Amino acid sequence: QLHLVESGGGLVQPGGSLRLSCAASGFTLGVYVIGWFRQAPGKEREGISCTSSSGGSTIYAESVKGRFTISRDNAKNTVYLQMNSLKPEDTAVYYCAADQGAVTIATMYDYWGQGTQVTVSS
Repeated sequence: QLHLVESGGGLVQPGGSLRLSCAASGFTLGVYVIGWFRQAPGKEREGISCTSSSGGSTIYAESVKGRFTISRDNAKNTVYLQMNSLKPEDTAVYYCAADQGAVTIATMYDYWGQGTQVTVSS
């Protein structure tokens, strides 16, 4: 059974930072494209970043470009999302997902984690 578990969410003040982790169990993360997505209340799920299986190719949505960094440690079977300069509009549930298809932030991934809440507020 393939499982993805996100962690690292929480409450942070505007301008602060958080690092989210996406840990895999039951499969080798290193052969999958991994994406990070978020969904705010009343809004559609939004793709914000993804990384190829090797980590050599990454994509960022315009809304997070320059502030968020995706990285992966295949030896630890974990992908990270470093989030800096956080804004209140970054408040959402953040999900990671895995797929063996194209490197894309379109929401067509096969496997999803349960999500972790990120709240940016003073």
